[in-house]
Amino acid sequence: MLLAIIVILATIVVLAVAALIIFRVRSQSNKVGSSKKMRVNSISSVGVSSHMPKVTSGSPTVVSHSPYAGSSSAGAGDRSRFLAIGVLVAGVFAALTAKLFSLQIVSSAQYREEATENLYTTVKTPAPRGVIYDADGIALVTNRQVQTVLADAEVANNHDVLLRLSALLGLPYDVVRNRVLDSSSGAQSQRVVASDVSLRETAFIAEHIDAFPGVTTQMRTTRSYPYGALAAHLLGYTGTASEEDLSNASEGQDIESGDAVGKSGVEQTYNSVLSGDHGQRVLITDASGTVQQVVSETAPSKGSDVYLTVSAKVQHIADLALKDLIDNKKGTAASLVCMDVETGGIVALSNYPTYEPEHFIGGISQEVWDEYQTEESHYPLMNRAIAGTYPAASCFKAFTGLAGLTYGFADSEKTWLCSGTWTGFGEEYPQNCWELNGHGYLGIRQGIVVSCDVVFYEIARDFYNARQSIGNDAMQDFIKEFGYAKVTGIDLSGEAEGRIPTPEWKANYFRDVPAEAQWLPGDMSNMSIGQGYVLVTPIQVVRAYAAVATGRLLKPHLLREVRNSQGDIAITAQTVEDSRPDVDEANYKIMRDALNGVTLESADVAEDFGGLDFTAAAKTGTAEVAGKQDLAWFACYAPYEKPRFAIAMCVEEGGSGGSVASPVAAKVMDAAIKFDNKALDEELSKITTGEEEASDASNE
Repeated sequence: MLLAIIVILATIVVLAVAALIIFRVRSQSNKVGSSKKMRVNSISSVGVSSHMPKVTSGSPTVVSHSPYAGSSSAGAGDRSRFLAIGVLVAGVFAALTAKLFSLQIVSSAQYREEATENLYTTVKTPAPRGVIYDADGIALVTNRQVQTVLADAEVANNHDVLLRLSALLGLPYDVVRNRVLDSSSGAQSQRVVASDVSLRETAFIAEHIDAFPGVTTQMRTTRSYPYGALAAHLLGYTGTASEEDLSNASEGQDIESGDAVGKSGVEQTYNSVLSGDHGQRVLITDASGTVQQVVSETAPSKGSDVYLTVSAKVQHIADLALKDLIDNKKGTAASLVCMDVETGGIVALSNYPTYEPEHFIGGISQEVWDEYQTEESHYPLMNRAIAGTYPAASCFKAFTGLAGLTYGFADSEKTWLCSGTWTGFGEEYPQNCWELNGHGYLGIRQGIVVSCDVVFYEIARDFYNARQSIGNDAMQDFIKEFGYAKVTGIDLSGEAEGRIPTPEWKANYFRDVPAEAQWLPGDMSNMSIGQGYVLVTPIQVVRAYAAVATGRLLKPHLLREVRNSQGDIAITAQTVEDSRPDVDEANYKIMRDALNGVTLESADVAEDFGGLDFTAAAKTGTAEVAGKQDLAWFACYAPYEKPRFAIAMCVEEGGSGGSVASPVAAKVMDAAIKFDNKALDEELSKITTGEEEASDASNE
């Protein structure tokens, strides 16, 4: 750079000197011309000449009449002109020389680099994604090698080749051409015409390469889900990177247009570690961009492997149980979450209806996508475990009860009378217990065991009447300590917050309907039994019951560890304790005993758990949903003496939680405890959803 500046300055100096010389020459020339002019004193002197010098007074002056008179001055002027022209020419040549010097010496490296860039084109090739394993090292998501037909961009202009590819691959001509025209992966990149083609088709292309100029075959990897729909909602699926994916890529993340990226589930959450590093193809291209030669090729490197806290075997049992439930018309949709109460690790997360992630490879048709979004299909893509919001029903009573115990509105000795009808807020506002004949006198423990509504109406009334001293939201604030009305922070996207209603919330929600905006006593009593405006998710309920079991509110998570391509552990998940609800251990003991009583004394639940090798604590729930059949709930943890796992599940339009949900929860809990004892004997199989026809349609 410095040398270039010096050359430029030297050129300027030369040109300046040349200009100065020209200026001086012109000035001297003007002086010589003026000295040669005769002085004319009178008209008589014009045309008069004398061969004799005229003598005047003073010193004599000799006037020469030689033909060489004045030649000295004229010669000097000519020499100056030639000198100026020479300097000017020298200056021009100096400028040209300086420019050549700058181009060939000073900037040669730069221009050589630019020329190289114009000659060579680097194209990135996709990398295999990392494998997703369960807690036992069972591969839940892998990669498989597939034969891929690729075409250079110029093939789009070769009608004959396009026709041959169409006939060979069984694809419409327009589909083949559009895929070759697709430049989303780069102008010089090879375009994927077809993936997962047969060896017969690739062999035919290789044997008739002259008939397929610009067409090659390559072995590439694609995602494989060996167990079909198993754990589909937690694993997720992949798709082609969109503009949004590219713009939202984290710093250092190697994503190119056309790459396969995670769109949901673990595939999405841990996309940055599952994605590998691209390979490179260095190409020589001509002025039109046509590939002339492949100079070099660097193989891509596989992404890191992700190990989950999930047990594939427990998940398999849960998935099949929910499928069997819905297939036998015991509900329209269901969800179940099993969590390790010591670490927050998710052992199983199941939803039904479900889908098969492999059907999304290469994209699905808009028609199939729209079908997934209908009420008739019951939204199979929806991860109900984290995004489904439901009335909590009687599972909520454990937290209403703990609130009452904490504020002194309940204790182990206090009893209430249930006659079937409750008028605690006035005769004009009667409310019923689910047992219309009433339960008689009972305390907090029995209120939990038989799920008496009146017991919790009474607690709600005490909170309402004491609002001036303890605040309008005292009960709500206490219940929120167990993680309700906020996301749990599980490492999955799309989690819902749920809702615990307050007077402020209601006023804002019904701000355009003033008649509905007032917080009424009935809002308190309805909330106390998990009805009214209460909304919760299964993941919130399982975390809350785990907190009842241990006293700690943990952050649920799916990740156990990440291992790089060398097999070294790069990331290890840590147990995160969000908080400890402000509850005395004595009050926890009262509630835990009551929940244990459900599995011992409630007829349906006792039958489901009675034959197992452990004791449990549980609560049933049956929620009323406007316009639909009742929603069935069940929540539990076990073993009762030393809790290891908690389960929450709900069945849409399932009816009674005790009769519909309890048997499934007991079966999954038994599997989880056997898994913990390394005694679970479960043979994994591929779970299907009946989507095969839809998948076939999407691939056309």
